[in-house]
Amino acid sequence: MKTEISLIFCGYFAVSSFGNNAKSMFSGDKKKPNIILLMTDQHRFDCLGAMGNEIIKTPHLDALAADGLLFVNAYTSAPSSTPARASLLTGMSPWKNGLLGYGKMAERYPYEMPQMLADYGYYTYAVGKLHSNPQNNLHGFHGASLDESGRVTTPGFVSDYRQWFSKVAPGLNPDSTGIGWNEHNGKVYVLDEKLHPTTWTANEAIKMIERHDKKKPLFLKISFARPHSPYDPPKRLFDEYENVKVPSPYIGDWCNQFANRPNTKSAAFGDFGEEHALDSRKYYYASITFIDEKIGQLIDELKRNGMYDNSVIIFTSDHGDMLGDHYHWRKTYAYEGSAHIPFIIKFPQNTKGKFQKGTAMEQSVGLQDILPTFLDVAGVTIPKAMDGRSIYELYKNDKIKWRDYIEMEHTATYDPNNYWAALTDGKYKYIYFFPTGKEQLFDISKNKGELFDLAADTKYNKLLELWRERMVNHLSQRGEPYVKEGKLQIINKGILYGPNYPKNVNNK
Repeated sequence: MKTEISLIFCGYFAVSSFGNNAKSMFSGDKKKPNIILLMTDQHRFDCLGAMGNEIIKTPHLDALAADGLLFVNAYTSAPSSTPARASLLTGMSPWKNGLLGYGKMAERYPYEMPQMLADYGYYTYAVGKLHSNPQNNLHGFHGASLDESGRVTTPGFVSDYRQWFSKVAPGLNPDSTGIGWNEHNGKVYVLDEKLHPTTWTANEAIKMIERHDKKKPLFLKISFARPHSPYDPPKRLFDEYENVKVPSPYIGDWCNQFANRPNTKSAAFGDFGEEHALDSRKYYYASITFIDEKIGQLIDELKRNGMYDNSVIIFTSDHGDMLGDHYHWRKTYAYEGSAHIPFIIKFPQNTKGKFQKGTAMEQSVGLQDILPTFLDVAGVTIPKAMDGRSIYELYKNDKIKWRDYIEMEHTATYDPNNYWAALTDGKYKYIYFFPTGKEQLFDISKNKGELFDLAADTKYNKLLELWRERMVNHLSQRGEPYVKEGKLQIINKGILYGPNYPKNVNNK
């Protein structure tokens, strides 16, 4: 049974700022573009063929990049699920929307992607993972088919995927493969791949495309729960990587302190041997190739239904996966494997832009830019409160002033010192750790692996001062305790919910 909630009920969860103007905007207009948001969970930036990875097989995503724009310097706003998805939902950075780390998304925000698009005439539907609070909170989607990876954070919640599984495979266990959702070991899926949540997510999205009333513009969000662990691809795809040499983890000159940690299945830090890291990566690569196959089927379905040419399509992820880089696992870190994400956008075929198809764009973009982009494409005024930028504006005008750098942050997770803010322009990355005052500076234009910390080299003092001053300027809007008398401050206790976290009776 699909999760269906009427627009009136959805309005309880999202504060509509647009009233009844939506109908007049769309009356008789059949040319509004469809909006398709394709997401993976915990997908590294460098795990796409289009990003230069010659080992991984992602032909369908590579083809999408060739038919659109590939943003090579895309970063998550906060590298864990809920704060990243809050920025995606609201078009705002973590400080603006109030969720600064892995906490609960607010039950409602002043601006929410599906509600705003519904208000302007779109039929809105979600398939896959939302990670909302409570878990059946749709934030304005007319309906959804949910898969939450087995997580139950709301009493009595059973995802649509699990309900479907119990009907088509009675007596079987969807968790039979035996890997938890934060472990970094891999194993082939032990059931028929027709039962895999990746297959189910694609099939549900295809059903939605088939039955959608083509007279009404569609906003369809398809959010795969993989390649986030469990790394559990079908055997036929793992076999394609089993004897292939995948890239080894990057090990910097600054990370020895993270090597000697307890070897547990879901460890956040530790040197567990290169063989373990390479094995994990093979299962991870195969999981991505599995998703790529399904995305190819989805794009074919859009084309069969005459929707592809008149659709803006964005492919991205909420954050990456360290996969053993610098003895780090999972996410929440400012480093490339965790924070740098894939980002592809294809505009409708009749849209005139300043960049050729297949262009690799070097401007820094983030998840907070997606909602402003969708609103702009739909002809909707972008609220001034949003600090995300419209990529459509950039596409139409290559002379506009874009941001000089993009910000990221995350409150303490896994380790009390893992509480930081970072800035990057795609060439350099500056990281400030609040509990210790430690700084790191990397030249990621020459070394995506972040092997050398330039902050420790006096030759780069002027460059370090430049980026430190940029961080002071960035954090000054917050005042104390972040900045005092023009200097960055030590903050011992992480802040999870900032002062801009929505204050209403439903948010706790």
